[in-house]
Amino acid sequence: MNYDIKNIALATDGKKRIEWAEKDMPVLRLIRERFKKQKTLKGVKLSACLHVTSETANLMIALKEGGAEVYLCASNPLSTNDAVAASLVKDFKIPVYAIKGEDNKTYYKHLNAVLDKHPNQTMDDGADLVGMLHSDRVKQLTEVTGSTEETTTGVIRLKAMEKDNALKIPVLAVNDNLTKHLFDNRYGTGQSTIDAIMRTTNKLLAGSVFVVCGYGWCGRGIAMRARGMGALVIVCEVDPVKALEAVMDGYQVMALAEAIKNADFAVSATGNKHVIDEKHLKLAKDGVVLAQSGHFDVEINKDALKKLAKKITRVRPMVDEYSIGSKNIYLLGEGRLVNLAAADGHPASVMDTSFAGQALAAEYMWKNKKSLEHKVYALPQNIDSEIARLKLKSRGIKFDTLTKEQVSYLNSWHEGT
Repeated sequence: MNYDIKNIALATDGKKRIEWAEKDMPVLRLIRERFKKQKTLKGVKLSACLHVTSETANLMIALKEGGAEVYLCASNPLSTNDAVAASLVKDFKIPVYAIKGEDNKTYYKHLNAVLDKHPNQTMDDGADLVGMLHSDRVKQLTEVTGSTEETTTGVIRLKAMEKDNALKIPVLAVNDNLTKHLFDNRYGTGQSTIDAIMRTTNKLLAGSVFVVCGYGWCGRGIAMRARGMGALVIVCEVDPVKALEAVMDGYQVMALAEAIKNADFAVSATGNKHVIDEKHLKLAKDGVVLAQSGHFDVEINKDALKKLAKKITRVRPMVDEYSIGSKNIYLLGEGRLVNLAAADGHPASVMDTSFAGQALAAEYMWKNKKSLEHKVYALPQNIDSEIARLKLKSRGIKFDTLTKEQVSYLNSWHEGT
């Protein structure tokens, strides 16, 4: 079996991590058991570009037990857990091409490695595989029945491709699942981002000024958790509706050029480029800590930061000090996805619903491959609801259902005042 990982000897620790995560993933476990019995994915050759974590490992195992031939590469150079990668190769015979800290050349070599397998289905975190298929490997597009995408950033890219009539395969936007972005993006990103900041800096959040750029679901989660730790949270937005919502939620809202002047921490979670730009870096106060929770490392203008700095020093693991005149700016996780670059990422419990969506999206894509057009689709609502129902059931939580009379009332216009 061909693969490219750091060290196969790390497999023992990796398997423990995979098994630990599996304990908190009951919905995916139920799906895996059904997949195993029905061999739902027989005939699928699936190449995945995802964060190589213990939670991802459980998704890959479920897909393989469903009959799929699975290949995995990393969707971010710093998000790979090398022990997990080793266990997937050694214990589960799943080829992995991922090494934590891999350079740009190796990253793209690994993307090409999984596409060299000539998949008939892909799975993405950030749309890099789909992007490569549409640019460097166009001849393979006819072999691919479709893809699934799990990130906000990736869905934005794919919808832009659809708008330009450039998308040549159908895509299921798993990120748009309610059981994904309402929970993974909000609660997962909120907790794991704060976790990464605290691990790397060991600074006190209580009483600090904490700036959150972007009030989407990820930004909401980060703001909520920072406030819960006692920080004074300021939200910066470009969308007036989201800015108004942040105000109604009790946050200060102001332009970043003003907010950065007093910020102890500034975190960007927008999916956009150069949100924290050169002008903001010049205005930032001494000691500010910068991090980003978007998928790609473009939200903080790292080139401008390097240009301004007289000296760059690694002062703690995943903390770089940029000396600019008489002040220092601290960048976490090399400006990459901080919760995975500098911590363990989202808790398994919240990834359970996200990866249940990925697994069911792969199944739906395969079953409907002949009828789907070259568009970005949302997963049917009944599948989303079933994921939520299974999650509640796994926790022993009961909820109400509508009576026949209530169903009839909601579907009728005859009954009024």
